[in-house]
Amino acid sequence: MPQPAPIDPTTLPTLAQATMEAAKFPVLATVEGDQPRVRPVSPVKTDGFIIYIANLRRYGKTTELATNPKAELCYTDDDHNQVRITALAEVLTDRPLIEEIWSANPLLRAYLKDINNPELILYKFTPIRVRYMKEWALEYHEVPLV
Repeated sequence: MPQPAPIDPTTLPTLAQATMEAAKFPVLATVEGDQPRVRPVSPVKTDGFIIYIANLRRYGKTTELATNPKAELCYTDDDHNQVRITALAEVLTDRPLIEEIWSANPLLRAYLKDINNPELILYKFTPIRVRYMKEWALEYHEVPLV
């Protein structure tokens, strides 16, 4: 089996963010009781490795994240590079940031009509750990959070 080329650790944040940008839609893993649940999601804002995701209160992940805020997001681009973000989810309450996200997302506005729609919930996923893997190297590299 061919050995992957070594990765300069200083390039890991850039490589990880490029993979996230190319992949666009990560898969979100949550837990319902003792059963893992995964689904593709569409982030409404990304700030480094902090990911913001809109949700409807009636969706299953609302209860899952309220019960257990531990989650993981996995981005995989067309070249099979991966970024895995282990995170804690919290409901976003920062009104100026909510307004910024609302203003920047025409789909949210078209679907929910009003920023005060009671169905709207925005999550902030704060990373605890970020790992990057190049193609099929089968070796994750720890990405510094700072």
